[in-house]
Amino acid sequence: MGMTLDRIHTNQLELSGVLPTEDPSLKKGPYSKEWLDAFWMPYSGNRDFKLKPRMLLSAKGCYFKTHEGREIFDGLSGLWTTGLGHARSEITQAVATQMSTLDFSPPFQFAQPLAFEVANKLVELTPSGLDHVFFTGSGSESADTSLKMARAYWRLKGQASKTRFIGREKAYHGVNFGGIAVGGIVANRKMFGQSLEADHLPHTQLPSNAFSKGMPKLGVELADDLLRLIALHDASNIAAVIIEPFSGSSGVIVPPVGYLQRIQEICRAHDILLIFDEVITGFGRCGAYTAAQAFGVTPDIMNVAKQITNGSQPMGAVIAKHDIYQTFMDHGGPDYMLEFSHGYTYSAHPVACAAALATLDLLVHEHAIEQVKALAPYFEESVHSLKGCKFVTDIRNFGLASGFSIEHAGHEPAKRPYQIAMKMFDKGFYVRYSGDTIQLAPPFISSRSEIDSLINALGETFNGIN
Repeated sequence: MGMTLDRIHTNQLELSGVLPTEDPSLKKGPYSKEWLDAFWMPYSGNRDFKLKPRMLLSAKGCYFKTHEGREIFDGLSGLWTTGLGHARSEITQAVATQMSTLDFSPPFQFAQPLAFEVANKLVELTPSGLDHVFFTGSGSESADTSLKMARAYWRLKGQASKTRFIGREKAYHGVNFGGIAVGGIVANRKMFGQSLEADHLPHTQLPSNAFSKGMPKLGVELADDLLRLIALHDASNIAAVIIEPFSGSSGVIVPPVGYLQRIQEICRAHDILLIFDEVITGFGRCGAYTAAQAFGVTPDIMNVAKQITNGSQPMGAVIAKHDIYQTFMDHGGPDYMLEFSHGYTYSAHPVACAAALATLDLLVHEHAIEQVKALAPYFEESVHSLKGCKFVTDIRNFGLASGFSIEHAGHEPAKRPYQIAMKMFDKGFYVRYSGDTIQLAPPFISSRSEIDSLINALGETFNGIN
C-alpha cells in the first residue's frame, strides 16, 4: 500500500513540473499528445483541452491547486457536489477506515450495516412520507432507476398501459437512455435517437421574469400545460412526471411561485406519479435538506446523489413513498424471490456509505443548512449587482446557486460563456459554462469576502470580453 501511495505522490510531483503550455507534440510522456489522447474526457472539448490542459492536482477547503501551484476558488463546489469544502478530514478518515475494514461486499442477497444506517439517515432528513431508499451509483443511475420503478409500480397495480413519461424542456436528468428521453437539453439528445416514450412541458424561463431574485412571480400557468399533455395521451398512459425543482445544468431556472404546487395538484388528480430530481438541489444547496422542503412540495419519488457524499465517493439514491415500496413487496411472490429486478454492482458500496454517513453528520452538526440560509441573501445581492454587465441578458438565483444568460456571439451560443470561464480560470476562479450560460454554486462554507472576490472577477470578465 505504501509503495502504491508513494507512486501516486511521485507521479503528481512529476506532473507538477511539466508545463503543458509547451507544444504537446514536441514532448514524450506526460502532456504529450499520445499521453493526453488516451483519456476520452466526458462532457469536454477534448481537442481544446489537450492543446492547453487545465490540470488540478489537489484541493482543500474552497480551493483547488493546479500543477503550477496556483490556487483556484471552486465556484461550483466541484460539480454541484462539494458544498462542505474539499478534503474534509472527517470524510477522509471514514473512507480510510472503511477501506481497511470492508472494502466491498455483494449488494445482491447480502448486505452490510452501513447501508441501513445511511438509508435511515436519508429517511430522517428528507420529507415525511419518503420512507424507502434504493441505492445507485450516480445521479444518472438514480434517474433511470426512478423511471423503471414508476413503470413497474403501475404494472404491479394492474395499469400496465401507464408507460409514458413527462419531462420538461431544458431539463437534465443524467446521460443514460431514460434520462436523455425525459431530459430537455437538445445537445444531450440529438446524437442518440429515440429511446423512451416521453413528452415535455415547457420550461419556465420567461423573458418577463428576467433578473428575478429568487422565485419569479410570473408563469404559474405554465404548469397547466400538463393538462394539455394529459388530454393528448390520456392519464391511463402516463406513468410519471419528472422534474428538477430548479434546473441546474440549464443555468439555474427557478420555478415560478405556485408552479410546483400546481404540478403536484394535477398529478394527484390524474393518478400520475411525481418524481423530483434533486441530484443538484438535495442536501443544502437550497437552504434546506431538500428542495422539496424549501418549496413545500413532497413528490412520490425523489432522486439524489452528488452532495450525499460531498462528492468524495460515487453514490446516488432513489427515495420512494411507502405505497410504492409496499406494492413491490405485496406482489413479490415467494419471500425468497426478487421483488424488483434491478440494482447495480456498486449499490450501497460500503466505502460510499461511510462517506455518506460522515457527510450527512457534518451537514447536521455543522449547521450547514443555517450557513446556506445566512449566506444566500448576500449571494443574491452580489450576483444581481452584475445586472448591466456586458452581454448579460438575465440573472437567476436560488439558495447558493445562480445562472447568468449570455448574449450569443452570432450563431455560436457557447462561445462567450467558454471565453468567460477560461478568463476566470486564468484569474483564479473555476465557474461552469454550459450552453449560453455561466453557472455559480459556491461551497456552503464560503466567506463573504470570497463571494466578493468571485463576483468582482466575474464582473470584470463580463465587461472585458468582445
